[in-house]
Amino acid sequence: MTPVKQTIYDSAFGQFLAQSREADWLKMLRKAAFAEFSLAGFPAVSSEDWKYTNAAPIAQIGWSVPEPASPTEIDAEVQAFFRDFNFRRNGFAAMHLAFAETVVLRLPKDTSITEPLDLSFASTADSALFPHVIVIAEAGSKAAIVERYHGEGFTNSGVQIIVQDNATLTHYRVQKAASEAFHVGTTEVTLGRGSVYNSTNINLGGAISRHDIDVKFAAEGGEAFVDGLFVLNGTQHADTHSIIDHQVPNCTSHQNYKGVLNDRSRAVFNGKVFVRENASGTDAEQSNKNLLLSNHARVDTKPQLEIFNDDVKCSHGATVGQLEEEELFYVRTRGLPENLARNLLTYGFAEEIINKIEIDSIKNELDEFVLNRLNVKLEA
Repeated sequence: MTPVKQTIYDSAFGQFLAQSREADWLKMLRKAAFAEFSLAGFPAVSSEDWKYTNAAPIAQIGWSVPEPASPTEIDAEVQAFFRDFNFRRNGFAAMHLAFAETVVLRLPKDTSITEPLDLSFASTADSALFPHVIVIAEAGSKAAIVERYHGEGFTNSGVQIIVQDNATLTHYRVQKAASEAFHVGTTEVTLGRGSVYNSTNINLGGAISRHDIDVKFAAEGGEAFVDGLFVLNGTQHADTHSIIDHQVPNCTSHQNYKGVLNDRSRAVFNGKVFVRENASGTDAEQSNKNLLLSNHARVDTKPQLEIFNDDVKCSHGATVGQLEEEELFYVRTRGLPENLARNLLTYGFAEEIINKIEIDSIKNELDEFVLNRLNVKLEA
């Protein structure tokens, strides 16, 4: 038997369990997760999935962890989903589940919710935050959720989304933490028959950020949009790892990620699309395009297809480059100075993803943020 290592969080976890008033099954699950964290530790660059992202700056800080929240009512169905969370994917996920504070959203069957459901989480300096959100979009339901992250500390989040048969869920995820903050998030999505999941992931903040998103088709006829945008400057580092798993026939996935990088910022995009042996009729598209505004910015991109069925339609691609001189020349012929022309073209590159957002308040907020970062005034 492998001995469990001691960590600087042993005492905090012991106090957390002692103060918790949760059900025994949940305490046991937390113990298993903390044991996994104790064994695995924080991910190292020697791990293939973390070779381009050094988590040492996060691991070196002794974060203050929260006290247990009031117990959330968890029925048998939600309990099964909670147990399915893959806390063994890495040490961050294990640490997350050990301290997670759970929020459950159930969208009633055959109900359309017109107002977006807003979830906002803000970390404080020197403290860690572990929100865990379970969203169950029951059969035939339709809704939009907005997941926002702010703050100055360390956020380690987990989100599980279950889109049941013929349900439609629109999901906006906006990470705008402070420049000194750290953010790690895991999103796991399961799609039912004829369901639609439409996600837009916006990553703007944090010194180091990482988002793992896994989408699994569990029944025929599902469709998923897994899109994203990262706009980085300074020495920011953003890492996106996605898995889109076509396990059943006749499902469609679209993935379009864009990155804009300036100064000495760095981004990682690793996107895997699996088409299993049984998944005939799959239609999968994947694209990652990156715009470098500095000679010192860097992107490591690796879109991947693993196909085990001949009856499919799949494509993928990635680009890393600077603004096209022909486009710049054309814009400048309209009388704009070079800096403004460059920034407007850059904004136009990012705008494709922002324009997916159908909630005006969020879209306007992101427009303003990106324009300010690019130092652009549209009325100029």
